[in-house]
Amino acid sequence: MAGLVVPPILRDGPGRTPAGREWIGRLPALVDRAARRWDVALADPFTSGAASWCAPGSLPDGRAVVVKISFPHDEARHEAAALRAWHGHGVPELLGSDADDWALLLDRVAPGTPLTAAPGTARERLTIAAEVARILWSARVRVVVPAMRDVCAGWADLLQERGSRHGVDVRVAADLLRTLPGRADVLVHGDLNPGNVLAAGDGRWVAIDPKPMRGDPAYDLWPLLEQVDDPFEHPDPADVLRERVGLLAGALDLDPDRVTAWGFARCTESALWVWDELHDEPGARLILGQADVWGRLLA
Repeated sequence: MAGLVVPPILRDGPGRTPAGREWIGRLPALVDRAARRWDVALADPFTSGAASWCAPGSLPDGRAVVVKISFPHDEARHEAAALRAWHGHGVPELLGSDADDWALLLDRVAPGTPLTAAPGTARERLTIAAEVARILWSARVRVVVPAMRDVCAGWADLLQERGSRHGVDVRVAADLLRTLPGRADVLVHGDLNPGNVLAAGDGRWVAIDPKPMRGDPAYDLWPLLEQVDDPFEHPDPADVLRERVGLLAGALDLDPDRVTAWGFARCTESALWVWDELHDEPGARLILGQADVWGRLLA
């Protein structure tokens, strides 16, 4: 497919690595195979999405669809399995997949407005997200996805190594990453930020781009709590976070202390990731300050 449009976000993201450049070089062939495999007429790709090429299209019968081709990475490996398990409940319906090409054919979400752009208050947006989370967590179909306890144990080891190298005491956060997953066995989304929650019409909302795991559902809530708006821009961010934790914990019948502990652990882990992966010490220290706010709520 000559002249394929590749959004700048892909060239500036995966395209900065040798593996990413090689994948972008193969994208025309991958897109062409997907279009032929599913007989899709494709339009130009969406400009968002840092780790996948996604474009709207239509099937011969006029059905509106999306073709998604992911840059191969571990977090995307089990997306199709989770979408298949949810079977269109709380997510777009999965119409086809090809594991070798990391390609998905999805029902198109319309109007597709992200929760970040939804009208109403942060409280109202969190209430919408809580209902989406409830639907996802109710799945009872067994599906092979990573165990949260294994994923978080690896993060804890890496967090301690990074903390030691940068002179940051991360022992409490690392211990929480090891213990919070517990024995829970819920299929969680893994990246339930409000940009991944889209309006699907008739008052429905669905979640896209899962990075699924099995474990503690309280894990899913941290990005919602911090991203429906920026709580750290409020005069008292601790009060804002406390109220939001109480709202989601109450709506979803979760222990607010666990939700708070996940916020502290994940915020700390994020800060050290930014320091190491993005080489952004000022940004990392800013996030560590936000983690301190979470830490004050742990008492």
